Amino acid sequence: MATASMSLFVDVLCAPRDSAQLSVIVTSPEVSGQKALVPQKMKNNFFTSAVQPAGAVCFLLDDQGQMVGESTKWVIGQNETGIEAGATNMFNFVITSPQPFTTTNLTARVSFSRVVLADGKLADLKQDVSVTSK
Repeated sequence: MATASMSLFVDVLCAPRDSAQLSVIVTSPEVSGQKALVPQKMKNNFFTSAVQPAGAVCFLLDDQGQMVGESTKWVIGQNETGIEAGATNMFNFVITSPQPFTTTNLTARVSFSRVVLADGKLADLKQDVSVTSK
Protein backbone atom coordinates (compact mmCIF):
# COMPACT_ATOMS: atom_id res chain seq x y z
CA MET A 1 0.00 0.00 0.00
CA ALA A 2 1.42 3.40 -0.91
CA THR A 3 2.61 5.71 1.87
CA ALA A 4 0.22 8.51 0.83
CA SER A 5 -2.73 6.10 0.94
CA MET A 6 -1.72 4.84 4.37
CA SER A 7 -1.34 8.41 5.61
CA LEU A 8 -4.84 9.33 4.42
CA PHE A 9 -6.16 6.07 5.90
CA VAL A 10 -4.64 6.85 9.31
CA ASP A 11 -5.57 10.56 9.24
CA VAL A 12 -9.22 9.95 8.40
CA LEU A 13 -9.72 7.10 10.86
CA CYS A 14 -7.72 8.43 13.79
CA ALA A 15 -8.35 12.17 13.86
CA PRO A 16 -10.80 13.26 16.56
CA ARG A 17 -14.04 14.59 15.12
CA ASP A 18 -16.66 15.72 17.59
CA SER A 19 -18.62 17.68 14.99
CA ALA A 20 -18.41 15.47 11.91
CA GLN A 21 -20.78 16.37 9.13
CA LEU A 22 -20.76 12.96 7.42
CA SER A 23 -21.07 10.26 10.05
CA VAL A 24 -20.30 6.71 8.93
CA ILE A 25 -20.75 3.54 10.98
CA VAL A 26 -19.04 0.45 9.60
CA THR A 27 -20.44 -2.91 10.69
CA SER A 28 -18.38 -6.10 11.05
CA PRO A 29 -17.83 -7.99 7.79
CA GLU A 30 -20.10 -10.89 6.93
CA VAL A 31 -17.95 -13.60 5.32
CA SER A 32 -19.19 -16.36 3.05
CA GLY A 33 -16.59 -18.34 1.11
CA GLN A 34 -14.77 -15.99 -1.26
CA LYS A 35 -16.90 -12.92 -0.48
CA ALA A 36 -17.04 -10.49 2.39
CA LEU A 37 -19.88 -7.99 2.76
CA VAL A 38 -19.09 -4.84 4.74
CA PRO A 39 -22.22 -2.76 5.51
CA GLN A 40 -21.93 0.91 6.33
CA LYS A 41 -24.56 3.41 7.39
CA MET A 42 -23.98 7.05 6.46
CA LYS A 43 -25.76 10.09 7.89
CA ASN A 44 -25.46 13.51 6.29
CA ASN A 45 -25.26 16.08 9.08
CA PHE A 46 -24.47 18.95 6.70
CA PHE A 47 -27.45 21.16 7.48
CA THR A 48 -27.63 22.98 4.17
CA SER A 49 -25.95 20.75 1.63
CA ALA A 50 -26.49 17.37 0.05
CA VAL A 51 -23.52 15.07 -0.37
CA GLN A 52 -23.20 14.26 -4.04
CA PRO A 53 -20.40 11.88 -4.98
CA ALA A 54 -18.25 10.41 -2.25
CA GLY A 55 -15.50 7.88 -2.84
CA ALA A 56 -14.12 5.48 -0.27
CA VAL A 57 -11.86 2.48 0.07
CA CYS A 58 -12.52 -0.48 2.34
CA PHE A 59 -9.56 -2.48 3.64
CA LEU A 60 -10.24 -5.97 4.95
CA LEU A 61 -7.76 -7.06 7.63
CA ASP A 62 -7.20 -10.45 9.22
CA ASP A 63 -6.62 -11.02 12.95
CA GLN A 64 -2.88 -10.37 12.43
CA GLY A 65 -3.58 -6.94 10.89
CA GLN A 66 -2.59 -8.08 7.40
CA MET A 67 -4.66 -6.78 4.49
CA VAL A 68 -6.51 -9.68 2.82
CA GLY A 69 -8.67 -7.62 0.48
CA GLU A 70 -9.74 -4.15 -0.54
CA SER A 71 -12.37 -2.40 -2.60
CA THR A 72 -12.63 1.17 -3.84
CA LYS A 73 -16.09 2.47 -4.75
CA TRP A 74 -18.21 5.57 -5.11
CA VAL A 75 -20.36 5.03 -2.03
CA ILE A 76 -22.57 8.07 -2.61
CA GLY A 77 -23.64 9.56 -5.86
CA GLN A 78 -22.38 7.96 -9.04
CA ASN A 79 -25.47 6.07 -10.30
CA GLU A 80 -27.90 7.29 -7.67
CA THR A 81 -28.85 10.58 -6.12
CA GLY A 82 -26.74 11.91 -3.28
CA ILE A 83 -27.70 12.05 0.37
CA GLU A 84 -29.81 15.08 1.21
CA ALA A 85 -29.06 17.12 4.33
CA GLY A 86 -30.25 15.21 7.42
CA ALA A 87 -30.81 11.94 5.54
CA THR A 88 -29.20 8.52 5.96
CA ASN A 89 -28.10 5.92 3.43
CA MET A 90 -26.68 2.41 3.46
CA PHE A 91 -23.87 1.07 1.30
CA ASN A 92 -22.37 -2.42 1.21
CA PHE A 93 -18.80 -2.97 0.16
CA VAL A 94 -18.41 -6.41 -1.43
CA ILE A 95 -14.86 -7.70 -1.34
CA THR A 96 -14.02 -10.87 -3.24
CA SER A 97 -10.99 -13.09 -3.02
CA PRO A 98 -9.67 -15.60 -5.57
CA GLN A 99 -9.70 -18.17 -2.75
CA PRO A 100 -12.01 -18.56 0.26
CA PHE A 101 -11.03 -16.41 3.24
CA THR A 102 -9.08 -18.53 5.75
CA THR A 103 -10.71 -16.86 8.73
CA THR A 104 -14.00 -15.18 9.53
CA ASN A 105 -12.31 -13.03 12.19
CA LEU A 106 -11.89 -10.07 9.82
CA THR A 107 -11.94 -6.35 10.47
CA ALA A 108 -12.98 -3.66 8.01
CA ARG A 109 -11.45 -0.19 7.83
CA VAL A 110 -13.10 2.39 5.62
CA SER A 111 -11.36 5.55 4.48
CA PHE A 112 -12.95 8.31 2.42
CA SER A 113 -10.87 9.77 -0.38
CA ARG A 114 -13.31 12.39 -1.67
CA VAL A 115 -16.59 13.91 -0.50
CA VAL A 116 -18.21 16.47 -2.79
CA LEU A 117 -21.03 18.69 -1.62
CA ALA A 118 -23.96 19.81 -3.79
CA ASP A 119 -22.37 23.21 -4.43
CA GLY A 120 -19.29 21.47 -5.84
CA LYS A 121 -17.06 22.19 -2.85
CA LEU A 122 -14.97 19.41 -1.34
CA ALA A 123 -15.54 18.47 2.29
CA ASP A 124 -12.53 18.53 4.63
CA LEU A 125 -11.95 14.80 5.21
CA LYS A 126 -10.19 15.33 8.55
CA GLN A 127 -12.87 17.54 10.06
CA ASP A 128 -16.07 16.67 8.24
CA VAL A 129 -15.99 12.86 8.03
CA SER A 130 -16.25 10.51 10.99
CA VAL A 131 -15.83 6.77 10.47
CA THR A 132 -16.47 4.43 13.40
CA SER A 133 -16.72 0.67 13.66
CA LYS A 134 -19.58 -1.12 15.32
